Amino acid sequence: MTPLLNQNPLAAGQAGDAAEAAPAPAAVDPDYRAKATEAAIKFESFFIGHMLHQMRSSTREMAGPDSVFKDPINSDMLDMADNLVADKMAGQRAFGIADAILRQLLPPAQPAPGAPVQNFAKPLNVS
Repeated sequence: MTPLLNQNPLAAGQAGDAAEAAPAPAAVDPDYRAKATEAAIKFESFFIGHMLHQMRSSTREMAGPDSVFKDPINSDMLDMADNLVADKMAGQRAFGIADAILRQLLPPAQPAPGAPVQNFAKPLNVS
């Protein structure tokens, strides 16, 4: 049985070879990028809306019997307001959930032509 450390090509000093052999990421179809972005923002909105709903529900459960938070009047309007706030926050990407999803779905953006490119995969020669 071989240790896992020896099976890693980066640990064996082949970091430069692995970075050079990797093909450049292909350009992503703009329609796919738009659909993925829209879906990621909608998921972030759903997540934020669910969180706000759970916070309001917890407040009702913890409220005393005479508390103003215990009253179920206008709870449907408050839920609608929570969803609108969630949509607005997701549109601003306030929580970063959509960005994290897009980092997994889309390849990294290509650097602008003429911009310096740093390759962090290669070891630095410090003398």
